[in-house]
Amino acid sequence: MLNIPDSERLIYRFLTQNDTDLLFDLDQDPEVMKYINGGKVSTMEDLTQVMLPRMASYADQSKGWGLWGVFTKDNAAFIGWILVRPMDFFSDNPKWQDLELGWRFKQSSWGKGYATEAAIAVKNTLETTQQITHFTALAFPDNQGSINIMKKLGMTYVKTDIHKDPLGDDEVVYYQQSIE
Repeated sequence: MLNIPDSERLIYRFLTQNDTDLLFDLDQDPEVMKYINGGKVSTMEDLTQVMLPRMASYADQSKGWGLWGVFTKDNAAFIGWILVRPMDFFSDNPKWQDLELGWRFKQSSWGKGYATEAAIAVKNTLETTQQITHFTALAFPDNQGSINIMKKLGMTYVKTDIHKDPLGDDEVVYYQQSIE
């Protein structure tokens, strides 16, 4: 099984359906959900009927695909997660060597560099364990916090386009990094 080594301030653990309470707690802050769905907090039914089945459909710890829980080293507190899955996974043409990175973090951890530190740790591990041509991330155009993280990861703007997803299509910005 693939594992992400600890970084300077953070510990990583592959999340499973046994972590529903952590995921639920994270999604209870309307500010956290602002750029996900306009600020609607998740219900337990949202998690068990939608998010967890979606996560299970792409989760593969041997490849690093899934949600990586992020915990602080100083007190082992759960502060968020990093998502890894093939780009366009929910389409007829997934891009197996172009991995999508995403993140969701508790508001109390914002502005401390945790999401960037965690995304770098995950990205660096994945680069050395499999054949990847690109890392891609997407965000709503006004989600400057996520866009700043993408830039810190070395990603550059590719386009603004409609991202098609079974849960709904949204206009997003795409940032990408090629792996040499």
